[in-house]
Amino acid sequence: MFSSGQQFIFTCEHGGNKVPADLQWLFENEKELLNTHRGYDPGALSLARLFAKRFAAPLFYSEVTRLLIELNRSENHQRLFSKQSKKLSVQERQNLIATMYLPYRQSVFKAIQAATDTAQVIHISIHSFTPVMDGKTRSTDIGLLFDPARKSELQFCENWKSRLKQSLPNSTIHFNRPYRGTSDGFTTALRTRFSDDQYVGIELEVNQKFVQDKPAWTNLQKRIVASLKELV
Repeated sequence: MFSSGQQFIFTCEHGGNKVPADLQWLFENEKELLNTHRGYDPGALSLARLFAKRFAAPLFYSEVTRLLIELNRSENHQRLFSKQSKKLSVQERQNLIATMYLPYRQSVFKAIQAATDTAQVIHISIHSFTPVMDGKTRSTDIGLLFDPARKSELQFCENWKSRLKQSLPNSTIHFNRPYRGTSDGFTTALRTRFSDDQYVGIELEVNQKFVQDKPAWTNLQKRIVASLKELV
């Protein structure tokens, strides 16, 4: 169970596949790429909005494609820019950092910093992942990504997983799959700025195989949100 001394903040870094009009030429011959998992996380933004509404909590999100600039990577990461956005000049890429990347990250950081004055922040970063990667089918339905060395995150995820298994007994729920919670990412960066007592950073990953069936996806979203609500 979690106390009223905690503040939820939700983010969705890969909420859409939009491209500003002046940069659409980058994808002129690869428009179909924008609709794949490489372009955005299908379903993630609708789930994030449901979380924010249910918890009456702040939501920060981007609907610009991750192929333009990757908000879930460190500024010096080799995949901050995709093959497409690397066609831009150094100055143009710096402009993307200044106008899209830094404002997004700084707005989330400031919200967390302000909330930690009176509460422990529970930050849920919401993503979805492709069911098949490199020809291999992934067995995970729902993944909870965190740093096991941070006791608050471990406890939080153990409790949430228990609730998820009760609500979705036929779902396969894994810790730190299909990705490691300590890999380069927004929550990983934020952990370096806040202590375990101040900040709990969790990446929620949901298999995109559920998104195609609209009634089933609607039901799954409600169950996932309800499972977290039960902890409060």
